Amino acid sequence: MSAAITTIKSKRKMLLARAGAATLPPITKMAFGNGGVDAGGAVIELTEEQENLKSELYRKDITKYEIVSDTQVTYYCHLSESELIGERISELALVDSEGDIVTIKNFRVKEKDGDFAFTFKINDTM
Repeated sequence: MSAAITTIKSKRKMLLARAGAATLPPITKMAFGNGGVDAGGAVIELTEEQENLKSELYRKDITKYEIVSDTQVTYYCHLSESELIGERISELALVDSEGDIVTIKNFRVKEKDGDFAFTFKINDTM
């Protein structure tokens, strides 16, 4: 399984914020996609050059976040029974308030049935 990556665009924003040249926008949404595995179902390894999900399906506001340590925040997003029914979710992303994807994670397929709610989580680490 691949690790989550921080995109180059996100790193650029962090550097500009540290220099005082910009303000770092908060993470506000989670994006869901079905392009995180190959045709055989193997998880696709990510590179930091990837700026978008391979096949984005949906974006939703973050449900909550948890500050885990000085170097990690965990973000959660809840999908209700009526959201993404029948979709085969295999990639997630954290999205900032400017609409830019800052962190991406690929994983094995999670098929979303209509009689289940899912809560997804992704760690943002430094």
